[in-house]
Amino acid sequence: MIDTGSYYLTRIVFQKALALVYLIGFLIIVHQFKPLLGEKGLLPVPQFIKLVSFSKFPSLFFFIPRDWAFTLFGLLGVGISLFTLIGFSEKCGLFVHMLSWFLMWVIYLSFVNVGQTFYSFGWESMLLETGFLAIFLGDASSKVPVLIIYLIRLVLFKDMLGAGLIKIRGDSCWKDLTCLNFHYETQPMPNPLSWFFHHQPEWFHKLGVLYNHFEELIVPFGFFMFQPIATIAGLFTLFFHGMLTLSGNFAFLSFLSAVLTISTFSDSFLSKIIPLSAPAALTFTTFHSGSVILVGILVGVLSIRPILNMISPNQVMNTSFDPFHLVNTYGAFGTITKTRNEVVIEGTNDDVITDSTKWKEYEFIGKPGKLNRLPAQIAPYHLRLDWLMWFASFNDMAQDPWFFHLMQKLLQGDSTILALLKFNPFPDKPPAFIRAQLYKYNFTTQEERKKTGNWWKREPVGDYFPTVSLDTTEFKSILNQLGW
Repeated sequence: MIDTGSYYLTRIVFQKALALVYLIGFLIIVHQFKPLLGEKGLLPVPQFIKLVSFSKFPSLFFFIPRDWAFTLFGLLGVGISLFTLIGFSEKCGLFVHMLSWFLMWVIYLSFVNVGQTFYSFGWESMLLETGFLAIFLGDASSKVPVLIIYLIRLVLFKDMLGAGLIKIRGDSCWKDLTCLNFHYETQPMPNPLSWFFHHQPEWFHKLGVLYNHFEELIVPFGFFMFQPIATIAGLFTLFFHGMLTLSGNFAFLSFLSAVLTISTFSDSFLSKIIPLSAPAALTFTTFHSGSVILVGILVGVLSIRPILNMISPNQVMNTSFDPFHLVNTYGAFGTITKTRNEVVIEGTNDDVITDSTKWKEYEFIGKPGKLNRLPAQIAPYHLRLDWLMWFASFNDMAQDPWFFHLMQKLLQGDSTILALLKFNPFPDKPPAFIRAQLYKYNFTTQEERKKTGNWWKREPVGDYFPTVSLDTTEFKSILNQLGW
């Protein structure tokens, strides 16, 4: 038997770390949600809820799809996550503490379920699944429900093993150990060290793939072992996500996964770092114990489909099996992109387009653009528009409604969208015409870097989006069809 008091420090550290993840998520909402999904956003929520049912996408915003509501609940989420992070919720007793976690989950769920493609990332569901379980962990005066600790480990298990299985079923480069030859250069958003990781020797890349397989296919089974094996497995996983954080920007995926590893650590391990011990008398109310049992049964039943999906040869990744994101399946990078294409948006104030027209480029905060700009460190913050621009580059031409609306907003000089960019080349008045070009980007070699000072080199691939103005007939027609 495992002592229920042996995870007291585990709970404290885990809850504070998870509250920090929530805080980051709500700050992203406050800054980005209205420009992307507000009443006049790139994919307006009021239009979306007319096309879907509440039962499939439960959200508070079915009732109040207004910008003031997005702001209010975003700020409320920030406030509650701070209230919990600082520890005030625990001082108010078990009911207030559980209510705080419940409200964070409901509010974040409401944003995710109307967030459409901007909130379609696997870590959104992972935060919701983890956040739901955290409701039942209890406060500082409660015994630690070990069942919940193990259910949190199950989330980590699905995160890691799901990623490992999708890889061995996916790209052949995971089998011939060459995936990391491309990954650092072609990942969604490189960071300041990605160039250096890319230029490591071949043996380093192959060793990295081997460690990836060990970490994702073998280590996860250690999460459910007795101590200290579970702690050792957690430390391996923590190191793995630390390396991911060093080598690239993965929003709050790696941070959240690292938070999940805390559930594998026992008090005997954490007490060597944190000089605290569990109080002598801890309570376990009938309500608390009963709710934990019900949650265990619920998660057990809902886990059948995700587990079957993981062992299926037709495994799908990053999928929620219920509208509340209670139990989900995960997986990442089953296929590695071998070529990096970037969509570069350009504008001009020339009244007539000629071969001598001078085009000026819009610069994004995180995605590659200027050749001499060192990739930025963004994670655990999530630049949602920048990430969607990476996905957009997989198509030969813009096919997503949000991209058409983005081009319209730039032609209008929309301040809320421009605030999401690093540099607006038209500060005085919007451009008369706008277009998007597709370029192939590569990291410079060490010799090229010394010679030019550039981190990137690029070559044109072709047109991505035609030259348009607000008066272009075809462009206006498409926007009208989209309801804008």
